[in-house]
Amino acid sequence: MIKKTSKTSKIKKSKKTVALKKGIVIKKVIKPIIKKVAVKKRASATAFTRSLDNPIISPQADNNWESWQTFNPGVILLDNKIYFLYRAVGEDGISRFGYAMSEDGFSIDERLPFAVYEHKVDQQPSFNIFSYFSGGSFGGAEDPRLVRVNKEDTFYVTYTACDNGLRVALTSIKISDFLSKKWKWQKPKLISPPDELHKNWLIFPEKINGKYAILHNIVPKIEIAYVDDLDFKEEFFIYSSRAFGPQRNGSKKKGWDKWLRGTGAPPLKTKYGWLLFYHAMDNDWSKYKVGAMLLDLNNPTKVLYRSEEPVLEPEACYENNGSKAGIVYASGAIVKDGLLFLYYGGSDSYVCVACAPFDNFVEALVKGAKPRLRVKQVKTK
Repeated sequence: MIKKTSKTSKIKKSKKTVALKKGIVIKKVIKPIIKKVAVKKRASATAFTRSLDNPIISPQADNNWESWQTFNPGVILLDNKIYFLYRAVGEDGISRFGYAMSEDGFSIDERLPFAVYEHKVDQQPSFNIFSYFSGGSFGGAEDPRLVRVNKEDTFYVTYTACDNGLRVALTSIKISDFLSKKWKWQKPKLISPPDELHKNWLIFPEKINGKYAILHNIVPKIEIAYVDDLDFKEEFFIYSSRAFGPQRNGSKKKGWDKWLRGTGAPPLKTKYGWLLFYHAMDNDWSKYKVGAMLLDLNNPTKVLYRSEEPVLEPEACYENNGSKAGIVYASGAIVKDGLLFLYYGGSDSYVCVACAPFDNFVEALVKGAKPRLRVKQVKTK
């Protein structure tokens, strides 16, 4: 697993770089076998390291529904395998979800050639200006967050529904149906109010004080809705007081996350609190960067620790050459074999992964160190 050096990334304008600039399907130039033992021994206590195999999911020219963009995945760990729902946009401009699976977390072992989920609306799909600025599609379903709560037999998915604007939708599927690829999704419920724009809502993977917890806002403060169930049988909306403006008041190092954009992956539980990734920009608005915070386990509206610098920012060619340059959008995170895997969209065009030792990353965040990516090379076989 290698973070490419400047020399490596150039490679005389390799086929891979050219492909990325053209926005076409990438054929990997190098395909190493990554040994987890090597990663554990060599990875820094405070570093995220990109996989040399990035992007791990790219557009497929021969599949019309995902020929333009594949990005912003939701992920879940089950039986030591990582399952993906990734956002895909094809020739009709509609955003749908595709399916993939990885056994080691770095490479894709299975990927279906058809979309497994599409947001249905009563009217014919039409151009949605909000959706276009939210990732380049004309409408559909965006940015799935996949979660299992308290080992239930169900996967829940929150996503952005391009349904007369941008609203948050919730659907679910039985785990047995998901694993057997029987795509029996529950009819989605729109849980944000009409005539309001909302995105990036997350469900916690455990009940908090006996209730399901839905994180729906981090600006100007963290807001969480607690509900008895996730059925939403009657019309019920979660109202959020989301604002938009400079937020990093009282920070020692103001700047990089002055403008908060929204949450990332569903929270991960640690002994210190809930680990939450989020997206932010500085004043030039040129790049999306990823930060991290730890929330109190019993009262997750309380921020205990927060990274003073980004833990991931767009530096690689596939993060700066695509549908929208300068974007890293972290929407999935799992812990496997002691490693924290962060899955993210690069330049709104590719699915990528970065990893770090989980315990060391959290400790660095608590101690105020810099849990961020560095240029690093790990031996591969």
